[in-house]
Amino acid sequence: MADDNKRNGKFWAQALDRAYLGLWDWNLSTGDCYYSPTWSKMLGYEPDELANTSDLWLKLTHPDDRQRAQESGDRHIAGLVDSIETELRLRHKHGHWVWVLDRGGIVERDADGKPLRLMGVQTDITRQKEAEAALEQVNVRFRLALAASGTGIWHHDIGTRKSYWDARTREFGLVADTDEVMADLWHTYLHPDDKDATERAHQIEPGSNSVVASQYRIVLRDGQIRHVESLVRFVAGVGSAGQILGTVRDITEEKMRAEGLAFAARHDALTGLLNRSAFDRLLAENIAMVERLPLAVFYVDLDYFKALNDYAGHAAGDLALKSVAAGILASLPASARAARLGGDEFALMVPNCNDACAERIARGVLAAVRDADLGSAVTSRRLAASIGIAFVRDRNMSVADALACADDACYAAKAGGRDRFAVFSPDTTSGAGGLNAARLAADLVDAMEDGRLKLFGQEIHRLGLPWEDSPHVEVLARLEARTGTMIPPGDFMPVAERFGLAARLDRWIIRTALTRHGEAMRAGAIALDFNLSAQTLSDPQLWAFVDEAIAESGAPPSAIGFEITETAAVTNFDAAAEFVRKARLRHCRVSLDDFGAGMSSFEYLRRFPIDAIKIDGSFVEHIAESRFDREIVSAIAGIARSMGAAVVAEKVEEKNALEILMGMGVAYGQGYFLHRPEPLEAIVARATGRLTLPARRQM
Repeated sequence: MADDNKRNGKFWAQALDRAYLGLWDWNLSTGDCYYSPTWSKMLGYEPDELANTSDLWLKLTHPDDRQRAQESGDRHIAGLVDSIETELRLRHKHGHWVWVLDRGGIVERDADGKPLRLMGVQTDITRQKEAEAALEQVNVRFRLALAASGTGIWHHDIGTRKSYWDARTREFGLVADTDEVMADLWHTYLHPDDKDATERAHQIEPGSNSVVASQYRIVLRDGQIRHVESLVRFVAGVGSAGQILGTVRDITEEKMRAEGLAFAARHDALTGLLNRSAFDRLLAENIAMVERLPLAVFYVDLDYFKALNDYAGHAAGDLALKSVAAGILASLPASARAARLGGDEFALMVPNCNDACAERIARGVLAAVRDADLGSAVTSRRLAASIGIAFVRDRNMSVADALACADDACYAAKAGGRDRFAVFSPDTTSGAGGLNAARLAADLVDAMEDGRLKLFGQEIHRLGLPWEDSPHVEVLARLEARTGTMIPPGDFMPVAERFGLAARLDRWIIRTALTRHGEAMRAGAIALDFNLSAQTLSDPQLWAFVDEAIAESGAPPSAIGFEITETAAVTNFDAAAEFVRKARLRHCRVSLDDFGAGMSSFEYLRRFPIDAIKIDGSFVEHIAESRFDREIVSAIAGIARSMGAAVVAEKVEEKNALEILMGMGVAYGQGYFLHRPEPLEAIVARATGRLTLPARRQM
């Protein structure tokens, strides 16, 4: 009792102050309403600064909260609820809003039970409301992220063995109308092949803090298979056994895209066969597993494909390649693998394949190529193929050597008349000096370093004038074998292209010629033209190299010319067009070589702003006898002149041809009749007047 007596008004005032509670006391009979000093203080006012009117709180209440606050009191007074409890905002003295929790009720009634007095307290919950608002913003972002990512949330209560799925999870096609679902429902949708591993992945140890990721398949009620990804972790619960919380996301489209990219990375886009890199990897794996029977490697090169491409266009060529690929696959045993190496070249490998097996397969491939669907294209020849076969018996053999041997045998098949196959034998290798393709490629690389790669040149004559008045030279290369014999470009250039050495070879020729003869070019004594391969044209660093070589040698760009064949241009038209554009910006000359040999020649003449065209020698060498050739050359010369391009005739071999060409207005000529190829050093020396030679044939 003594303690109770001490709890006077001052005691309760102090308690209210410490608890941050504002007290209100409303006398319904008189209408008076008392507000405690702590209530005024909560709103920033001094105790006597506000009038204790019954509607004071209402005047300070936020307009959006007034009706709700009034209805809370009215319902309690009417006996509909046991107490008053509502949240509202009150205006602070400084103008901002204070969130309060208002709780109270009737404390006094008359004899008839009519309410006479209400009391209550208001608590400042502003921080709580701000925290709730911040949390709601986080939740909004979280829900938006879930919606954007298509992620569903689920949890399983370990103690009650109940599972709950959100709406997104139920959208995966799993039949459920409410958040709570049967605990074993999910298991019934698991793909049989993934079921055991997936269930193990979801068995999280209680107390674990790790997140377990898994991907698996589900089978929907309509039989559709979907790929999903789950992230799962254990969440401890107060007073419970805890929960397994997880996400689920449909990744079917991602899987399909990934599989598509993986397929594209390993397969040729046109034919669907393996590409070169994938074939090389697979070939290496198979070589490592060679046992009693050898591994057969086939190199397949199509014959007459360029004629089809030139005559019917690239669409017909693509159709033929796809048909050839399909035919090759149909002729192979299940254990075999096929690849398109590029262009019209294919490779095959067949494990455990003896001579009879290889011959049977080769004949089947030859037949498949002959029977290829060419669509509406009609040419004088059907497609055919030359096939080289190499047997791998040594596990230590490299992929490059295996393909090189098959490639060398393919050369032998072509030399034997095409539409046939040949088997590699070290005793019957093709190529000069007994070199097979791989050895020839290796020797070409060595020759660039040991001086056996020689620069030659062939003069380009201004018809009717002495060569010295316009000293242009086409730069050529000759390979000197270790035996001392000269290997012509027709033998080593195809090998350079097949082994990816063409760009390196072109760079060597350009740099060497400019370095050696830049001074003569700078003095105006000579101009040099260089042939560019398709590999060089596609090199994105080509012009950086050329600019560096020009800067180092001092050769003027105007004394440098580049010759591009239609074959090189068609390999990468965009690269060719960009090369021509950059060449002209630097004032280098550009010629379209072998013009007229392909059906697209005039299209390239229209689209490339070139300086000169070189009429293919096949139209020039028989011009004296062939009226058709004369008409072709005359037409080409006329078109070129109308476009401001010079015309160069190749293979000028006879005086009669020279006179006809001059009559047609052809400006330049090149061929054995005018001048045979000779070492470039000698030509430059003659041009600079430092070398005296016997008088040459005059035109």
